[in-house]
Amino acid sequence: MPKSLKHSLEAGLGFIDFLGDRISNKSKQQLREIYNNEFRYREGGKHPNFSNVLYALFKFNVVVTKKGRFYRTVNPPVRVKQQGASLQQQQPHNQRNGGQKTHARGTPPALTSRKERAAQLLMMVKTSRKRMTDDKEGIVITSDPEAVDGKVHVSVTLQQPFVVTFHIENKGTDFIHFTNYTVLDRIHIFTFKDERRVTKASPLFLCPGERYDVMAHCTLKHYGYFTATICFEFQLDRPEPMTFCVIREINAVVQTTLAAELGPVAPYKPFRVIRSKPAFSQIVEGVPPPSSAVQKMPTVIKLGDYKCPYHIKELAKQRVDPEDLSPSAKRNFAPVKKLLGSSLDMKNYAHRFHLLLHLEEAQMEVDIQNYDLHNQTMTQDPTNKNLLVIKVPGVAENRPSVLQGDCLKVTRCDDKSIVYKGLVHKVELDRVKLGFSKKLLECFITNMKFDVEFTLNKLTLNLQHRAVDLAEKHQLREVLFPSGAAVSSVSLPELSMFNRQLEKNPEQSRAVRQIVAGSSKPAPYIIFGPPGTGKTVTVVEAIIQVNRTDPSAHILACAPSNTAADLLCERLRVHMNSHQLYRMYASSLNPNSILKTLLKHCNWDEKQDCFVFPEKEVLMKYKVIVTTLYTAGRLVTGGVRCGHFTHVFVDEA
Repeated sequence: MPKSLKHSLEAGLGFIDFLGDRISNKSKQQLREIYNNEFRYREGGKHPNFSNVLYALFKFNVVVTKKGRFYRTVNPPVRVKQQGASLQQQQPHNQRNGGQKTHARGTPPALTSRKERAAQLLMMVKTSRKRMTDDKEGIVITSDPEAVDGKVHVSVTLQQPFVVTFHIENKGTDFIHFTNYTVLDRIHIFTFKDERRVTKASPLFLCPGERYDVMAHCTLKHYGYFTATICFEFQLDRPEPMTFCVIREINAVVQTTLAAELGPVAPYKPFRVIRSKPAFSQIVEGVPPPSSAVQKMPTVIKLGDYKCPYHIKELAKQRVDPEDLSPSAKRNFAPVKKLLGSSLDMKNYAHRFHLLLHLEEAQMEVDIQNYDLHNQTMTQDPTNKNLLVIKVPGVAENRPSVLQGDCLKVTRCDDKSIVYKGLVHKVELDRVKLGFSKKLLECFITNMKFDVEFTLNKLTLNLQHRAVDLAEKHQLREVLFPSGAAVSSVSLPELSMFNRQLEKNPEQSRAVRQIVAGSSKPAPYIIFGPPGTGKTVTVVEAIIQVNRTDPSAHILACAPSNTAADLLCERLRVHMNSHQLYRMYASSLNPNSILKTLLKHCNWDEKQDCFVFPEKEVLMKYKVIVTTLYTAGRLVTGGVRCGHFTHVFVDEA
C-alpha cells in the first residue's frame, strides 16, 4: 500500500472515531468543514487534505453515500497498525478470499445506527441493571450529588443552572483507556463537558490512582421529571484489549410549590404480602346475616360454581413460563398458549372466555391479598353483642370491596391453628360488622390481636361464566360476530323528541331514530364518545321512543353501578308510571341509599321493611326494568324466558 494512501486511511479512520455518531446523514460539505475546522490541525499535527482522506475511506469501504449523504458501513475494516500493515488487513474478509462484495449494486448498504445501539444498551439496563451500573475492572465512578444504585437524584429550581459532576477514578492495578461517554436517551437536555474532550479518537489514559471529572450542566425551563442515561466506555491496556462500560443515570425534578408540599415524607417501599398458612388448620364457619329479602322468584336456572383449574393458577403464577411447572401444568401449557394466541371466533369463544375469566380470577385473588390486615383488634358491636366490628381502611371507597354476605377469615395471632370465618352483616364507612361462631365470641377479649384475610366473592365471575355458556347455547353468533345488518337499508322513522334539546343535535337524533328502527340488527348499536357528550341522554330518549312506538316491546336497561342505574331510572320515571317502570335492587344494598323519588318504582317494601323479589310473571308485565348488570343475573336464575326482552340497553358499557 502506498504510504500516502495508508496515511490518508489512518487519518480517515481517526476522523471517523472523532465524529462518533455525528457521521450519519451528513453532506460532503458538512464533513469537509468539520474536518478542516476541528480535526485536521488537532493536537499540533497536520493530516492529509479532505479529498485524499475521503478517497481512502471510499476505497476501503469505510463509508458509503446514499442520496448525497454519508454513512458508515456496519463492518468497517480493521485499523492500520503503526508498524505497517498489508493490504489484506484492510480489505473485507470475503474480498480477500475471492468472495463477492459486501453490497450488490443497487442494494442499499446496512447503515450503523446510534439509535439501535442506544436502544440495545437501554434494554440491557432494564434487564441487567445491577451488572450495567456496577463499577468494573478497578474503575469507580462517584458523583456529586451522590448516586444511589447508579442513579443521581437532583431536585432543582426552575431556570436555575445546576451541575452534576462524575468522578472517574482508576482504583485498580491496570492501565485503562477512558475512550468515550455518550447519552443514550433520544432527548438531550444536559450539556457534558470535560477538560480533555474525551472521544474515541482522543481517549484518556488513566494510570492506577488517577482521577478524571466529567460535568453535566443543565438549566431546566419547565416543570417536570427529566432523565439522562450516560454510558462511560473504557478499554483495558492489555495485549488483548477488553472493552467495558459503566452506566449512570441522572434524574432531575423541577416541582411546583404545591407538588413539593404534597411530596412523600419517606422513601417508597413496595408492599409485600406474606401469607403464612399452617400445615393444618381447623375452619370454624361464621353466622350469616339475617335475610333482608322476600324471595318469591324460585330458582329455575341454577348458577354453577366455575372453579378455576389448578393448572391455570399455576400457569398464571409462572407467567405462562414452561419452566418449573407441575406435570399437569406442563401438559396444558401448549393448549393454553395456543388458545390465547388464536383468533377469536364462535368455535373457540366459550373456551377462550372461560380461560380469560379463570386468569382474571387468579389475578383477583392475588390483588385482594394486598388488603390483608395484621395485628388488628376488634370490638363488640354495642347494639348487637353477637357481632364483632373491625376497622377496614378504604372500604368506603371499595378498596377492598366488601358487601353484605361476603366472608372474611381471621386467625388469632397467638393461635394459627384455627381459622374463623366472619360473614359480613353490615358495612358502615370504614367499619365492618361480622358474624362469628360462638366459639370465637366465648373466648373473645378486648385488645385481642387478629390477622385478617379477605376472600374473593366469585358471584360476578360465575355470572359471566354462565353468560358465556348461554351465548353458545342460544347460538348468538350473529350478535357476537355480526357479518352485516340483516336489512341492507332501513327507513328511519320521523320522531318528535321528548327531550327537545336532541332535535338541535342531528347526530343524537339520528342515533335515536336508528335504534328505534333497528338498523344494526342483529348486531348491537353502539353509541360512543368522550365523557359529557350526551350518551346517556341519547340512551334515555331511545328507551322512551321504543316504549312509545312499539307496544309489544319489553326493555331491560342496565348499568354497571347502582348510581348509574338510578340515573337512568330517575330520567325515565318522568315519562313512565310505576306500572310500566320497575327498578330492581340487590338485597345487599343499603336501603337508606335509595332515592325517595324511586321508592314507588322499586322492589323495596316499606311495610315489610325489606327487599321483595316478585314472581317472574309479575316482572314480565313491566315494560321497562332497570337494574345493575350484576342483579340482572337474577332474572336468568329466576327463569325469565329467552327472548322476552326485545331490547337490552347497557349504559356505561
